[in-house]
Amino acid sequence: MSTATSTAHVETLDPPRSSPDLDVRELEKRTRLMRIITRLVAVSDLGSREIARRAGLPVQKISDLLAGRLEHLDLDELNVLRRTLELEAPTP
Repeated sequence: MSTATSTAHVETLDPPRSSPDLDVRELEKRTRLMRIITRLVAVSDLGSREIARRAGLPVQKISDLLAGRLEHLDLDELNVLRRTLELEAPTP
């Protein structure tokens, strides 16, 4: 078997892990928002379904966020979640 054939076979089995449409700055923004939102979820008394309902998003989006799958949410969705949860955050 030639090297070219074996390399091509490996590439089809192991696709690239990075998403080419995400630039570094956008990924950093998403990461920061994800951290803020997950903290707000942790201190919130709301469940995932209620958070999704109030934000107008599918429950799967909340699950994706909590699982760290940022590629499934865009910046607008993350900002909506943040605003929704900040309204519910307990005041000291």
